[in-house]
Amino acid sequence: MTRLAAQLEHLRRGERGSAVVEFVILAVAIFVPLTYGVIAFAAIQRAVFASTEAARQAGRAYGTAPDPAGAGARAEYAAALAVESQGIDPTDVAVWAAPASASCEDSGDRYSPSFAPAEQFVVCVQVTIRVPLIPEFITTNTSTGRYVVTMDHFR
Repeated sequence: MTRLAAQLEHLRRGERGSAVVEFVILAVAIFVPLTYGVIAFAAIQRAVFASTEAARQAGRAYGTAPDPAGAGARAEYAAALAVESQGIDPTDVAVWAAPASASCEDSGDRYSPSFAPAEQFVVCVQVTIRVPLIPEFITTNTSTGRYVVTMDHFR
C-alpha cells in the first residue's frame, strides 16, 4: 500500500502548477471570442436602433416642414442628429422617401412627396453597420429604418 501511495505522490508533484496554465489557456480561448461577440452584437444593435430612430426623426422633419423644397434637407439633418446620438458617423446614412405602398427595399426611384393634406408616404433611412475588426471596405451590411408619415389633414 505504501508503494501505491508513493507513486500517487510522485504523479501529483509532477502536475503541480498545470491547473493555472490550463485555466489561463481556456480563459483566453473562451473569453476573447465571447467578448468580441458581445462587442459585435452591440455594434449591430446600435446601428439597428439608430436607423429606426433616424427614420422616425426624419419622418417628423418631413411632416413638419413648411414647404416641400426644404423638407429633404431637414430630414437628412434630423437623421444625422439621430445617428450621431448613437455614436455612428452620419456619412454612413442615406435618407429617402417612398410611396406608402412601397417597401424601402423596393423603392429604387426616389419619391418626392407633394405635401397634400392627409397624404401618406414612407421615409426610409439606411445605416451602414460597422463591426469592429472588420475592414472598412466591407459595407454590405446595412440596417434600414422605415417610418410612415401622414401629413396633417388641415395643412
